[in-house]
Amino acid sequence: MPRRTKLALALAVLAAVVTVAFVVPLPTPAQLRDWAAGTGPATALLFLAAYSLLTVIPIPRTVFNLAAGLLLGTAAGIGVSIIATAVSGLLGFGLARLLGRDLVSAHLGRKSVRAVDERLAGGGILAITSLRLIPVVPFAPFGYCCGILSVRPFPYLAGTVLGSLPGTIAVVVLGDALTGGTPPALLACYLGFALVGALGLIKVARGASYGRPTEQPATLDAVREEGVRARSDPEMQAVSEE
Repeated sequence: MPRRTKLALALAVLAAVVTVAFVVPLPTPAQLRDWAAGTGPATALLFLAAYSLLTVIPIPRTVFNLAAGLLLGTAAGIGVSIIATAVSGLLGFGLARLLGRDLVSAHLGRKSVRAVDERLAGGGILAITSLRLIPVVPFAPFGYCCGILSVRPFPYLAGTVLGSLPGTIAVVVLGDALTGGTPPALLACYLGFALVGALGLIKVARGASYGRPTEQPATLDAVREEGVRARSDPEMQAVSEE
């Protein structure tokens, strides 16, 4: 297909989407909330299933957290989102361990891979929580990484829930606010979470470095003994030759 034709088709599709957005009456956030409330518990259950399954593949959780606040409200939205986060995290972790663990185990002898594996597995809940607090760390790929490495399931699950909780609450509250409140300072929350996560990682890294054997610095007495030994060796050799 010629390049000009592709461009013309893209512009036509864009124009059609914009036209539909202005012509077709879209429901307001309040109307969506009323519709979800009218369907009863079915909405929460269907949303939980969709959230848990679709975020196993790299679909951003932020979209679902925002929708949870919009459709379910703050309390129910937070509860459903955290449960779905735990289920999704375990599914991704389990699939990666089942399908990819053997592929990575052959490369654990490499220094770089072994270092990441030891830091992540040895850091326990603190390491997982710290990384989950940093918004730029993608949810699903990080779960895959933990699954193929030596991270144990319980620290992974606990760290995933704890680290995902603050950001989940912030976005769900924002989604709830779309129905008629003032949105929270989401960017400030994300920066705060990232700072806490970075501090946790620094503590994990320092703890790992403290566990390494350190070389004792050479003292003045040791230097003097080495000098005396160096001078005495030629003298002993001369005596043996005589």
